[in-house]
Amino acid sequence: MTTHAVIGTGYWGSNHVRVASELEEAGVLDDVVLCDIDKTRVRDLASDYGLEYVTDHSQLSDIGVDTAVIATPSTTHREIATTLLESGIDCLVEKPLALSSDDAWDIVDTASENGRTLGVGHIFRYHPALRGLERRIDRGELGQIKYLTTTRSTFRAPRATTGALYSLAVHDVDIYNMLLERTPDHLFCRLDRHVRDDIDETATLVLGYGGVTGIINESWQIPVFGKRRDLVVVGSERTAHLDYLADTELTIYDASVVREGDALRAQDEGSTTYEVEGYEPLRQEIEDFLTASCEGRDPLADGEIGAKTVELLERAEESAERNETIEL
Repeated sequence: MTTHAVIGTGYWGSNHVRVASELEEAGVLDDVVLCDIDKTRVRDLASDYGLEYVTDHSQLSDIGVDTAVIATPSTTHREIATTLLESGIDCLVEKPLALSSDDAWDIVDTASENGRTLGVGHIFRYHPALRGLERRIDRGELGQIKYLTTTRSTFRAPRATTGALYSLAVHDVDIYNMLLERTPDHLFCRLDRHVRDDIDETATLVLGYGGVTGIINESWQIPVFGKRRDLVVVGSERTAHLDYLADTELTIYDASVVREGDALRAQDEGSTTYEVEGYEPLRQEIEDFLTASCEGRDPLADGEIGAKTVELLERAEESAERNETIEL
């Protein structure tokens, strides 16, 4: 059994606290400890769930913590994660793993040197409909993948710490790599900063995977559609669409272009929406991490995956600064 800590009790950290408390009640965890430098916030949340708390993450090893989720601002990930890993605590670090590849690989190397399990919070790897789509692609149901496009948009003030590239595109870069089982060979990126001088509120990426093109559109400045999060994967035989906000629905379009002699014809036989088994992705992610920690293996999204994603985001920034395509 395990004593588990949640470090960072803000918006997303509070979701981790809820799930950890549920796992404690279910007997999966022995104890849960909260940690946050904001004493008032962590005290109040700990009181709500009847949990213990501390305000300094360096205290966690002394009180017997085995595993920890790090849900603090990305700027703090390297220092907190390396400290805990060196003290013998397995870590699940929220995405992005870090804000530089040097920091990300430092975390990965620290985990390896100390024989610790390291996971990264690429939560969409646990999305029910996306997992269903991945299985269909692996079975060849879509044919040869030709094109992917993703849109994540809403209307809000940009964050003060990380822009759309590191907050939103981080998901889709990882998703494309997962679905295509490879990393891109070139990319082009455009970052727009009209609200805050140093924070991109819109990120547009074009990724090339051999003969496959991936387009990623992310923005906090579009008031038209409400909150929009969707993915389209076009194959030679069929096309798939999923709305990330509808966890259990996946629509397959039986449409392709066929050759009849010297002529080409668009053949569309309609679409079918499938229901997949539903579950909470965050709970699935945490349970996978805890099992990986117990078994001494890597979780579905391990440290190397997290570090490689940060590397690609760095190259995207380079592309935007140079306004040119980057060969990888």
